[in-house]
Amino acid sequence: MQSRRISEVLSLDEKKQNISVERKQHDSASSLQQFLDRVPVSSISGITDSHVLEVKAEESVRDAIHMMYEKEVLGAVVVDDDHVSQSEVEEASTMTFSDRFIAFIDFPSMLLWCLREYDTKMLEHCTQKHIKTGGFFSIILDSIHEIGQTKVGELAKSFLWKPYFPVHMDDSVMHALLLLSKHRLHVLPVIHQHHFHPTLIALVTQNVLVRFLLQSSGLEWFDNIADNKFSDLRVEDQEPPICVYGNQTVADAFKLLWENHNTCAVAVVHQQTKKIMGNVRKTDVYHLLKNDEILRNRTVLTVEEFIHMESEARMEAAVTNRENDTMKQIMEHMVETNSSFSFLVNEKEQVTGLVTLRDIIMQFAPPCVDASIGGGGFFEMALEQSGCSIKNGTIVPN
Repeated sequence: MQSRRISEVLSLDEKKQNISVERKQHDSASSLQQFLDRVPVSSISGITDSHVLEVKAEESVRDAIHMMYEKEVLGAVVVDDDHVSQSEVEEASTMTFSDRFIAFIDFPSMLLWCLREYDTKMLEHCTQKHIKTGGFFSIILDSIHEIGQTKVGELAKSFLWKPYFPVHMDDSVMHALLLLSKHRLHVLPVIHQHHFHPTLIALVTQNVLVRFLLQSSGLEWFDNIADNKFSDLRVEDQEPPICVYGNQTVADAFKLLWENHNTCAVAVVHQQTKKIMGNVRKTDVYHLLKNDEILRNRTVLTVEEFIHMESEARMEAAVTNRENDTMKQIMEHMVETNSSFSFLVNEKEQVTGLVTLRDIIMQFAPPCVDASIGGGGFFEMALEQSGCSIKNGTIVPN
């Protein structure tokens, strides 16, 4: 009888502790929202340092890739002036967003699409893939008309377009936070409306926003969230880690990145020990554009050889955190390495999980707030014509 009373008391104490924790978390979320609701996007340092590039929907893939390569940018806003009539311009004051900007497209995805199309056509025609001379432009974009001369606007069919969700300098940081967390977006274009003609002036990236959040380290509302072990947090739609063995080829790694559109990197692991050796990021496809030898030998060059090649990007350095690290520790490491991800590893250096910037940002977004918002009108119309639609911030086939 006595033991029963003790267990009841312990159970009651546990319930009180849970209620206290929930109340603390709720108070932190409320404080966070009140704080970030008062801070404008213009307060985020680094957004004006981002290069903003426009690519026309009617432009060829070859010209778009050449422009992005020359400007050294990793993405561009897709523009379609042909679908904005004079009457629409005159009525622009009644429009939420201008139809001139219709989508966002990232450079690495375009390069992966070109590789996939090239390999598919080589298989169809039983053509020898190992070519001794030439680079990305001559081998892929110039020699195969269907790839190089494809219009940027047609890439919506391959799910390469990202929804266009612009923000203004006077919008709150909370608004930007919600857009990035509720939709699978890596970047938010910042526009300035001048006489109903929007101009792109900056970009809010996930990395810049996480850097901004870290500036609140030491504040109670921030520490109550960030000092938790990441493994104890609930993460919606968390991406599982994808691994490739060191003796597999570079072509194998980039094929995995293409097939898993939302994955930003694959871990390179030792086949016997499963210990992480490095990682191949989606942005590493850029090396195939710069280095003709890597491009030509990608079907025989191993991933282990690839990550240890001389490179400014230090590909051999795997971005990792321990399983029991706090979210703040993971944030600091991702910002320090300028990475959009970090692989979680155990004491044996074996990969057990993957944390992305979106996973981090979602922890600071109040779930009760609705961030659903429509993108550009032409974006939705173009998707409909290509047999696609946007649901929950993701492009899906109808």
